[in-house]
Amino acid sequence: MRQLRIGLAQVNPTVGDLEGNVRLVLDWLDRARALGCDIVAFPELVLTGYPPEDLLFKPAFIEANLRALEAVTKGSRGLTAVVGFVDKKDDIFNAAAVLHDGRLAGVYHKQYLPNYGVFDENRYFQAGTEAPVFALGELVVAPNICEDIWYPAGPATAQALAGAELVVTINGSPYHAGKGHVREKMLATRAADDLVCLAYVNTVGGQDELVFDGQSFIFNEKGECVARGKAFEEDLLVADVDLDEVFRARLHDSRRRKEKLKAPERVPRIELSALQPSARPPLPAREVRILEPVAEIYQALLLGTRDYVRKNGFKRVVVGLSGGIDSSLVAAIACEALGSENVAGVTMPSPYSSRGTRADAKRLAKSLGIEFLTLPITTVFRAFKRALARPFKGLKEDVTEENIQARIRGTLLMALSNKFGWLVLTTGNKSEIGVGYCTLYGDMAGGFAVIKDVPKTMVYRLARHVNERAGRTLIPESVFERPPSAELRPDQTDQDTLPPYPVLDQILEAYVQGDKGLKEIAAQGFDVATVKKVVAMVDRNEYKRRQGPIGIKITPRAFGKDWRLPIVNRFREP
Repeated sequence: MRQLRIGLAQVNPTVGDLEGNVRLVLDWLDRARALGCDIVAFPELVLTGYPPEDLLFKPAFIEANLRALEAVTKGSRGLTAVVGFVDKKDDIFNAAAVLHDGRLAGVYHKQYLPNYGVFDENRYFQAGTEAPVFALGELVVAPNICEDIWYPAGPATAQALAGAELVVTINGSPYHAGKGHVREKMLATRAADDLVCLAYVNTVGGQDELVFDGQSFIFNEKGECVARGKAFEEDLLVADVDLDEVFRARLHDSRRRKEKLKAPERVPRIELSALQPSARPPLPAREVRILEPVAEIYQALLLGTRDYVRKNGFKRVVVGLSGGIDSSLVAAIACEALGSENVAGVTMPSPYSSRGTRADAKRLAKSLGIEFLTLPITTVFRAFKRALARPFKGLKEDVTEENIQARIRGTLLMALSNKFGWLVLTTGNKSEIGVGYCTLYGDMAGGFAVIKDVPKTMVYRLARHVNERAGRTLIPESVFERPPSAELRPDQTDQDTLPPYPVLDQILEAYVQGDKGLKEIAAQGFDVATVKKVVAMVDRNEYKRRQGPIGIKITPRAFGKDWRLPIVNRFREP
């Protein structure tokens, strides 16, 4: 039996921490060796962290990455490892090093460089042109990288036709809701079409606004998933693959014989020395729970928050608690991600804060077990109005006075941040940020926007999930029942200014995510005037979004790297 034990190390590297990433890889190499792995694969650009962005313009960074590869190579004795790094020739390449028994056996260069959405790899890398395979005695394996596996008849097909029975693809594939299902379906199709065992390792962790979900896979030649990695946590996924089954399947496929004759290019074949067979202890039983959609998004927010805070060296965070649903959800996420001892909540009641919201903020802080500060802003607000009395003489109060309250609160939170080194977590959601229902230097003031890409309707679902997950009421029921309000003027509700959130969220999804025009959106059954109003609000508030903090991407198109609307923009759809 031609059987091979493969390990997929879905690890959480840190961009720029090359020494730490080397230690991480060496540690997981040892784990794979202890489990008797013949091959272990690590994610795309694991030595630099992904994505390294303009660090790639620094020659010193490239050289440090090459020294990191040398260190990892020395630690690869006794097995074969596939490790992501930046290769340097006459240009630089997004590369996979194949390490074999302590030496560099060969390198694969990524061929398809994504240049859409959050990706910008054409800015940095040259594309590869060869797709080598590696022969371990009778076993033939082939590496490739992320985008390459998404193309039918791409490098994996060429490698399979050249004899590869196991394709190992290393990835830095960012998360958005629903992507895992699409990814799994594509990989199953690729394995079955190319008649290969397919091992897909993905990175895990948060990097700025991106979250990587792990969820590595191993598929057999039938496209069946034989092993699955955990979601949103580090994991070593190990499985024994039977390559005799690949050979048997190919014997029955006359189509493949014809395709081999038409293969236009010679695929380099690199012979590797046989390794001394190692003991293969029985693999422990593993059960990986497939997350429901809301639970999956919640885990993404937890991981993104935890890694942003910790990788940037913060120990504590502070959240302004209004008694509303958004700040309640952000505080709950922060507590689970960082520990309640590392979260402070601040309520800042104004003349228009209701007794109910004040009570709910206090109740939430108690149920979460966080430090709770009360900083009333009424006196400060009156002082601002006195200072502005002369230029504002004879003018009615309007949104100006509402925004002053928000900016006072932002100032107080940033003062706490400066004094104690706390990171301010903002609480605005995608619906509000999309249409500019937020205040620059007010509720937008802070270092990280946890729910920036979460529509308001999803905020409610996630908040329900918080209580269900805890098995008790962390977020008070009255928070769910009360109409959303900024409480910046008497009897104010969000729907004084905005369409109902279920309507608003659908229009935003069509316009922002779907790039649909006014007529197309109205044709879905929405009021034309409402659609025009929402689209106009989105367009004219780009200047605000550019000045706000980054936040975790959980939808296919988030405000940030995905969305590049010009600020100066006179186009209006007729």
